This record gives sequence, C-alpha cells and structure tokens, in this order.
Amino acid sequence: MSAAPEVFRQAVAALTSSRPRAEIELTEVGPPKRLAPWAHALAAEANGPAGELATARLVLLYDPEGQEAWDGVLRLVVYLRAELDPELATDPLLPAVGWSWLTDALEDSGASWTALGGTVTLTSSARFGDIAGPTRSHDLELRGSWTATDAALGPHATAFHELMASAAGLPPEGVSMLGGRLNNAVRQD
Repeated sequence: MSAAPEVFRQAVAALTSSRPRAEIELTEVGPPKRLAPWAHALAAEANGPAGELATARLVLLYDPEGQEAWDGVLRLVVYLRAELDPELATDPLLPAVGWSWLTDALEDSGASWTALGGTVTLTSSARFGDIAGPTRSHDLELRGSWTATDAALGPHATAFHELMASAAGLPPEGVSMLGGRLNNAVRQD
C-alpha cells in the first residue's frame, strides 16, 4: 500500500494530539484492515476507585473515494462497553441515555459531523460454577459511527473522551466522588 495521503495523516495527528483526563488511558491499537484503504484505531479505558468502569475503541476510517453510506471520506466508529450498577440496568430509559452520551459529547465538543447512527445494547450476565467475578454483572454497549466533515478531528477526540467519562460515571473534572460510582459528588476547588 502506498504512503497515507496528507488528509489522513492530518486527521490522525488531530485525533491523537488531544489528551484525555487522568482517569482515561489511551493506547494505539491495530485498526480493522478491510473497512477502508486507511485506518487508525485507539483503545481507551476509564478507571475509578473501584477499578475499570468503561472500555472503548475509536476507529478512524479514510476512503478517498468515499462510501455512499458515509456521506464523506472520513468515518469515525466507536464501540464502548460500560459496567452498570444493578439499579440502573433495568431503567427503560437507559438506552436513550447511553445514546445521549455520544450525541451530547459531539455537540458539546463543537465537532462537525453528518450521517450519525448506531445502537445501544444492555446485557445482564449470571456466573455459575468456578468462574471468578460477581454473581451478576450488567453492561451497556454502544456502537456508533459518524462522518467527520473535515480532517480537524480535535473536537471528535474531545467528544470521545467525554463519551468515556459519561459512560464511566466520572464526575466533571475537579469534582471527586463520595461513596461509590454515580453517587453524590463534591467539587474540589
């Protein structure tokens, strides 16, 4: 494959230059190889006092020919999994809330996009026998994709970081949790 085009290199640089808050760890990972001629991927973990709260992948796809469903040439794809408290897992509004984490993050970051779509899935698991871990666990999985309207992906990276913080139940920066996740918070000024 030939060297990556300048627009893709600029998009990757903009995406990777944004730094998340301290609770979120980003690493570059191998991207999917068959979705577009050029791709770049990041993995993220958000951690809190109780351990891992959310994991995600953000994939940048670039196809200079464009793809009809994309409505452009730069496509961003996110897959996120967040642990849920049992009380939240049965809330019928939770899928809409999970989707709003993504849409609010994109809007609040000032990102410019089109062709946004995705799914939110809730899962509950029960463990039996010698499998370690809690007897029951509950997760929210969000899959979404959208097309960036230009290679200035800094706002999209910021939106990804905010999505992670929302999914993990992290308080706004400068605020500390009292008790457990999603309980009361106190500002640390």
